Amino acid sequence: VQLVESGGGLVQPGGSLRLSCAASGIIFSINAMGWYRQAPGKQRELVAAITSGGMTTYADSVKGRFTISRDNAKNTVSLQMNSLKPEDTAVYYCNARLVRTVTGLHDYWGQGTQVTVSS
Repeated sequence: VQLVESGGGLVQPGGSLRLSCAASGIIFSINAMGWYRQAPGKQRELVAAITSGGMTTYADSVKGRFTISRDNAKNTVSLQMNSLKPEDTAVYYCNARLVRTVTGLHDYWGQGTQVTVSS
C-alpha cells in the first residue's frame, strides 16, 4: 500500500491550499485517514482526521480554517486549508490507520508535502 500526497506549496498569509492523498494497492478497508504535520524542531502533530463513517477530529489551532474530507470508494482524503498563517508552515503527512489488506491490519504514512506560508 502506498500513500501519495499532492498539493503543497508556497502561499501568502490568508491564502488557501488543498492537500490530497490517495492510497493505492490491494485495500479492503481503511478505518481512519488523516493529516499530521511537523514543523522544524517540533514533534509531529495531528492536524485533522476522519473515520470511514465520517466522524472528524481537528487540532484546536486549525478549527474553523481547515476542512478534511474523504472518498471511501476511492481511498482518498483531502484537506482544504483556508486563512493560512505562518505558523501553519510544516511538512504535512498523510496517514491511513488500520488499513485492512491481504496481510492484515497496518498503518501507513505518505512521504510528506511541504506547506510554506510566507509573504
